[in-house]
Amino acid sequence: MHWNRLPKEAVDAPSLQAFKARLDVALGMPLLLTGLIKLDMPTVNLDGEVSVLATVPEVVEDLESCVMTWQNLISTTLEEQMEKVPEGNGPLAEIDLWCVRNAILSYLNEQTKLPEVEKVLAVLQEAESERVRDLHIVINDLREYCVEALDNARFLSTLEHHLKNLAHGAGFNIILDTIPSLMNALRMVWIVSRYYNTEERMVPLMERIAWEISNRVCQAVDLRTLFKEDRAAAKKKIAEAKSTLEQWKKSYFAVRAQIQASGGEQHWEFDRQLLFGKTDHMISICQDLYDILQVIEEFYNVFGSELKVVTGDAKQVDDLLRRADELTSPMEELAFDPFSLEGAHDWKSVMKKFKAGVSIIEEDAKNFIDKSFKNLRSAETAFDMLLNFKNTRCRETINKQLMMKFNDILDQYCKEVENVKQIFVQNLTDPPLFKNHPPLAGAIYWCRSLFHRIKHTIVRFQEVEGLLASGRGKEVRKIYLKVARKMKEYEDQKYDQWRDETEKVLPLLLEKTLLIFITVTKEPINTEKGVQFLVNFSPRLQEIIIETKYMEQLGFPVPEIARNVALQEDRYLRYADGLKRMMDDYHNVIETLNEAETKLLDDHIQDLWKVFKPGQKRLNWNSLGIADFTVRCKKAIKKFESLVQQIHANSRDINDNLLQIESTNLFKFPLSRSDDMLPKMKEFFEYIKCERTKDIDQMVRKYAAIPQLLSQLEGHVNMKSGRSSKLAPYYAYWENRIYHMLIQLILKNLQAFNAAVLANVPLFQIEAVLSPPKIILLPSASEIYKITAQCIQHCIEVTKHFVRWMHGTCIECPPQRVTEDEVITFSFYSDVSQNPLITEQAALITQNVHGVLTSLSTYLNHWERYSLLWTVDKDMAIKKLADEKPSYVTFDEKLQFYVKTAQEVTQQPLIKDEQFIRLCLSTLVSAVEDRAKDWMISHGKLLNEFARNELFSLQEEIRVGVLCSCCLMQLSLISR
Repeated sequence: MHWNRLPKEAVDAPSLQAFKARLDVALGMPLLLTGLIKLDMPTVNLDGEVSVLATVPEVVEDLESCVMTWQNLISTTLEEQMEKVPEGNGPLAEIDLWCVRNAILSYLNEQTKLPEVEKVLAVLQEAESERVRDLHIVINDLREYCVEALDNARFLSTLEHHLKNLAHGAGFNIILDTIPSLMNALRMVWIVSRYYNTEERMVPLMERIAWEISNRVCQAVDLRTLFKEDRAAAKKKIAEAKSTLEQWKKSYFAVRAQIQASGGEQHWEFDRQLLFGKTDHMISICQDLYDILQVIEEFYNVFGSELKVVTGDAKQVDDLLRRADELTSPMEELAFDPFSLEGAHDWKSVMKKFKAGVSIIEEDAKNFIDKSFKNLRSAETAFDMLLNFKNTRCRETINKQLMMKFNDILDQYCKEVENVKQIFVQNLTDPPLFKNHPPLAGAIYWCRSLFHRIKHTIVRFQEVEGLLASGRGKEVRKIYLKVARKMKEYEDQKYDQWRDETEKVLPLLLEKTLLIFITVTKEPINTEKGVQFLVNFSPRLQEIIIETKYMEQLGFPVPEIARNVALQEDRYLRYADGLKRMMDDYHNVIETLNEAETKLLDDHIQDLWKVFKPGQKRLNWNSLGIADFTVRCKKAIKKFESLVQQIHANSRDINDNLLQIESTNLFKFPLSRSDDMLPKMKEFFEYIKCERTKDIDQMVRKYAAIPQLLSQLEGHVNMKSGRSSKLAPYYAYWENRIYHMLIQLILKNLQAFNAAVLANVPLFQIEAVLSPPKIILLPSASEIYKITAQCIQHCIEVTKHFVRWMHGTCIECPPQRVTEDEVITFSFYSDVSQNPLITEQAALITQNVHGVLTSLSTYLNHWERYSLLWTVDKDMAIKKLADEKPSYVTFDEKLQFYVKTAQEVTQQPLIKDEQFIRLCLSTLVSAVEDRAKDWMISHGKLLNEFARNELFSLQEEIRVGVLCSCCLMQLSLISR
């Protein structure tokens, strides 16, 4: 087995150790039998007759040598087996010993019966060899030991199942059930076995069994963890361990009694100290441990949440519990084994210290209880705690101390009665009420709640016989009765007050009309939105109904009229709720109407009020026609609401048209090209104008549809189409809405265009060109300013297409001829164009455009540094330079200047974005560069001419010099 593959703690486990030992024996048996104790057969040929072989000296000699080897092997094996002892302290080790011995001796015995061995013995017998006799003696010993081992292994195997349960059982319940059966099996072995019927054999086996039981208890009861476990589970474990140890001794004596009662069986009496010395000691230790756990549990029963509540000193209670827990701390760190007999004296010392610690805690607890019961928080809670302790197991000394505290509880109860009395007196005039309680019944409920607070406790005191019969008890009872009488007088007073008021007020409340109307605004009363209808269901009536119910619950007799009203509460509340929801529906519908719609529906609203009138004048809460009245009103409101919905549907359609007109974009810009080229200025504004024309057609169609929608509305209110004076305010309302819509339309578009002007995104492009003596914009700044102003004005003039309606109608005004050649159309333009917001925004746009153009002009002024290239007369300048006959250095400086200027110009950016305008400079750059090159060419020509003239002059000088030299040479020759 590969035990090294398992964790160390698993390999070291006692149950696994036992299993490992038995498995090793079983696995090693074949090797032991076949390898170590095999009888070696002789090498000589034994095929002949025995008599013949016995006459051959060489054969006899070889066989004697072989027999001596067998004799030594058998003797050695027997000696080894007799010297072996069980490997382990448990009883299973003894069974393993006999099983192994039986297997080895049986295997060896079977080999002595082999034909080859018998023939060898026969040949040596025939040859009268002395070795045969010695071998027979050894073989007889082997067979005796073999019979003993077989008998013992067979009988002990009957115990194996019980012993395995003892060693490996999952819990003490299995061991408890196993011990009686095991003891009976031992009795059978004692009676029947030929070898295990002696004290020398049986006592060691029973010692091993006692050791196994003790070992299981030691393994289960670990003092290092015992007191950290659940207390109930720990007590159960200790009790089971103790019962297991006691069961061992009990079963032994039971079997002993059976054997003695039978009379014919062998005597069953062994050394009890050997068998029960350690288990009896462990029983006493288990009892001590159980007592310790019981003491801790009793402390916890005393120092619980109830004592914390009663004393109000949770910290002190927790401290006592902590000290109780610390009593077990020394036992978790013992330096000796408490279950060993050698540690008995040390264990007694530990228990003595434990009991001393218990006494100290008990004394401190008594002092704490004495002090705490002088300042109790609640008499009833303390009383409950004392009754609970009477039925709960706790420390006897502490329990006696607690039972002496009933007088302290009576004192605390007197304080509580006095506190309740003070609360009662202080709140007599304005008692605190529970939620939803009416004033008078709520006051009685409050009084009774105070009464029950003191009554409940004194009733509980009657559970303890003689408590209220004592002197102090009688005093407490007298105090209680005095306060209770005052509370009863208060209840009667409140009830009488309620009964008188109810009999007087209730008939008047029932005679009130169902509805009342109030004015909620400072507007005239004939303004429908300034009037509200309220349900005239008095809160006092609801309060009386609730009071009546509570009074009956409190056990008071109620007036007949109040009982009848209370019985009909659902009916009254249903009527009141129905009327309230009905009026809410009416008010909700009225709230949705604007002033124009209210005037439009004035006749219908008046008709609706006529339906409400019976509820204001005739019907009261005693009437039988309330339900029919509610139905009629709801029907009328539903009809009115349907009419309002139709009007609102038309209004939404008109609003949609106005919103679509208002959201129109009057400044639609051309889409940018893929080559990032912007349109020219005229193209840009022409595109805006074309798109605007298309949008105007759409807006005019939307505007023309509004009178048609209003005509549909006229049919809903039974008016004639077009010119009804009743609808004049409604027409005026929509005409005013149209005016404000147009204001927003123009204003939003102008604001959007202004934002585009100020944004750093160019919309169109212009060019800068050289037009000596100046650099100008193309188109010019004045043209840009003018066309922008025209575009803005055209945007405002869009409102000319929205023709005004004739007064009091929704019909467009026809054109009015002023003169033969002049026709005037009344539109919104005259009003919109004069609106301050519009004029201010238009002026702001033109101002911003002017600022952009100014910035561009300022930028172009930087090009004036090259103005000498086109302002100076080039021909005159060249002629003047020629007259001055400059040096070549001067020519070089001028040429370098013009080259540098040409390079500098070409490095200038070709575009300049100034907010919404892009200035293209390519034409200007090209023109200035050409001017600089022209100047370079002119200076180059002049330089060329100067250089050529000087060259010709130099050639002439050279020619004259050469002639002179030749003449001088000839004269020299002649003179010689």
